[in-house]
Amino acid sequence: MIEVTETAESFLAELVEKQDAQHLGVQVEVTDGGTPHAQIGMSFIEMDEVDDDFSAIGTRDPALRLFTRSSNATWLDGGRMDFRENDTGGTIVVDAPNLHMPNVSEDSPLEERIKYVLHAEVNPGLRSHGGMVSLVEVVVGNTAILQFGGGCQGCGMVDVTLKQGVEKTLVEKVPELVAVRDVTDHTNKENAYY
Repeated sequence: MIEVTETAESFLAELVEKQDAQHLGVQVEVTDGGTPHAQIGMSFIEMDEVDDDFSAIGTRDPALRLFTRSSNATWLDGGRMDFRENDTGGTIVVDAPNLHMPNVSEDSPLEERIKYVLHAEVNPGLRSHGGMVSLVEVVVGNTAILQFGGGCQGCGMVDVTLKQGVEKTLVEKVPELVAVRDVTDHTNKENAYY
């Protein structure tokens, strides 16, 4: 799942010990996993709150009990938790390569593969114009419903971007996808690039 360095373990164990509570663990929380807005947080958790929805994160120190929700395992997989000193003493830093986009394969669900292509290949180009596109849903017949935002919303070139850029890239990278459809309200031209 995620590697925890000895220095990170020591720091976390010390924090738990300062709470003077034998019934506390540490929870690694992921919000908005698989999106550009993904974040990792940590909090104390009462051990009686840890149920089957949680997975233990392996540590060398048996007194340190580290957990995450099982649904977060994908985002933390292959990651590394470390302690870094700074001006205020130090902090835990988590490097999780799958946090902002899932590690997808040909066997991954269609939605995951579409999101990956949008995040890794389409949105970096749109960002130069202050734009982005996200998947709303996949409907029957393998049509991706997309929504544009930022500089793409209301842009006069969005049809060209959709057909010659986004759709072309998605259909090439995700062969079972047959079409894309834009559901963005383009009457709002406040931030439009063109």
